[in-house]
Amino acid sequence: MNTRITLATAGRVLTQLRHDHRTIALLLVVPCVLLALLSWIFDDQPAVFDRIGPLLLAIFPLVVMFIVTSVAMLRERTSGTLERLLAMPLNKLDLLLGYALAFGVLAVLQSGIASAVSLWLLDLDIAGSTGWLLLTALLAALLGTALGLLASAFAQTEFQAVQFMPAFVLPQLLLCGLFVPREAMQSVLATISDVLPLSYAVDAMAEVAGNPGLTGAAGRDFAVLAAFIVGALALGAATLRRRTA
Repeated sequence: MNTRITLATAGRVLTQLRHDHRTIALLLVVPCVLLALLSWIFDDQPAVFDRIGPLLLAIFPLVVMFIVTSVAMLRERTSGTLERLLAMPLNKLDLLLGYALAFGVLAVLQSGIASAVSLWLLDLDIAGSTGWLLLTALLAALLGTALGLLASAFAQTEFQAVQFMPAFVLPQLLLCGLFVPREAMQSVLATISDVLPLSYAVDAMAEVAGNPGLTGAAGRDFAVLAAFIVGALALGAATLRRRTA
């Protein structure tokens, strides 16, 4: 890994994104709009929004970052940019870390804005610390970034990259505990849920939102999320192709 090259890659990606207003809106505005819509749906049932609102602060960033990063990386490959970059003193890990760093900056903004809107504009009531809530949302966004970069290695077109969303994300959404507590699921489904990364993002968010301090369970969930992020980036570097055939 070369730190200078990684930072240069991150700077190039951020410069490109700065001129892509639609992507910026997708990253920063859409999660807030969805949370506001949910708040209005449960306007007469604030307790329901207080229960599921924090969980969606983990889910929405992951889903949005997954879509954007998978398409962005595939575009680099199909346009031939990736092949030209890798012909330079740039290895695959430098490239993926640069992308992760660039989208990590956006993840900080996304998580901060979504959390602020939820807590101060939508009156989301939590027992936990705002700081831990923000950290969990950030880890979820970084997880979405890492998984998106990994998924891009297996797609041939941008349309296929988008198709990975229902195949890769929706099963996790159904089994993460948002609709039914994971401990109440059938044993087979609970076992599958135990190996899905989104489950740990949702569990961590439930822990930090429901407790005034950091619990041991939340700490373990943070560690698992970090392991998934590092593992997805490493696997993405190992499977990334220079260009699409």
